[in-house]
Amino acid sequence: MTQLLPAVVDEIVARALHEDAPWGDLTCAALVPPSATSTAELTAREGGTFAGGPAVEAAFRLTGASIAVDLLVAEGEAFEAGTVLARVEGPAAGVLQAERIALNFAQRLCGIATATAAYVAAVAGTGARVVDTRKTTPGLRALERHAVRAGGGHNHRYSLSDAVMVKDNHLAVLLASGADLTQTLRAVRDRIPHTTSVEVEVDRIEQIEPVLAAGVDVIMLDNFTLDQLREGVALIDGRAIVEASGNVRLETVAAIAATGVDVISVGALTHSIRSLDLGLDIEVR
Repeated sequence: MTQLLPAVVDEIVARALHEDAPWGDLTCAALVPPSATSTAELTAREGGTFAGGPAVEAAFRLTGASIAVDLLVAEGEAFEAGTVLARVEGPAAGVLQAERIALNFAQRLCGIATATAAYVAAVAGTGARVVDTRKTTPGLRALERHAVRAGGGHNHRYSLSDAVMVKDNHLAVLLASGADLTQTLRAVRDRIPHTTSVEVEVDRIEQIEPVLAAGVDVIMLDNFTLDQLREGVALIDGRAIVEASGNVRLETVAAIAATGVDVISVGALTHSIRSLDLGLDIEVR
């Protein structure tokens, strides 16, 4: 999935708004005059890479149709501390009610985009592609993977329905039943559409040749050392796309890329990021 569909954004944001105010905002209802209006600025308290504008806009629009949001920074654009990322204007009660949800999305998605941009910069010039994984927050995958793209990264398969990916647990089941690995993978190819890719995870060098013999598209070298990665790349020799995976960190990704792998999957892009420090300063009139 390479496009963030507005309907998907609205569905995710609407759920968050309902969770936060299932029966309305009691504080605003009791305190804020219906006639009060406000302006607000979404401001960066630290530098980073922007993502999440569609979610910010949806949070205010779905709360109040008369709330206007002006996004001042594009998706994927770098910014410095102090940058005003967006301006909001409209009924004060609606702006206050949507504030936290808009910030939650913006802070997390900017955090993902910023982390991704750092990984992408670290492997620049190597030809290796930084991709995410399915280790996303349940219900937020579309937004989080959009943020990865905003940071210059790429997406792995979107879901279990998109590609065949045979991992270590699948192999354990096969080998325990006495199945021949190469023949089983060839049978998989015969059963799926010709447009569907097949990826197989291996954790030992000796697994590579039987997997290659099956004609798979991608081989994932899982938790290989740098020397093992270089050996695996040489052995595969262009016969399949080579993906490196397993405990990839910012301080190690450049060395991994230098081994010649084509793809580096990084679960930390979505499961271990720090939300960026952003603020929404409101002026009520």
